[in-house]
Amino acid sequence: MYYKLNAVTQRLIQSAPSAYNPQCPPTESPPMIFATPTKYVSEAGNMVEYLGHNKSDGIPVHLKGGLMDKMLYRTTMALTIGGTLYCLMALYIAAQPRK
Repeated sequence: MYYKLNAVTQRLIQSAPSAYNPQCPPTESPPMIFATPTKYVSEAGNMVEYLGHNKSDGIPVHLKGGLMDKMLYRTTMALTIGGTLYCLMALYIAAQPRK
């Protein structure tokens, strides 16, 4: 017997056989996208290839833009710390019983 889901009542009802039967498992498996790696570790050796030169002068990446980056970073940190303190203060006030 064949069944389908009624869209109105959301119950199973009998139906006629159709050419499309979604309950059947697929006959062939889909192709694997990431079946094997393109380069093995032993082929690469110890050398790592970079697209450009890495200039590591000790400055974090988010501060390499100069004065504007420093101001944006410090403003963000101040707002984060201020918001955390405000939330803790509001939680403390809300936890106190009213007189």
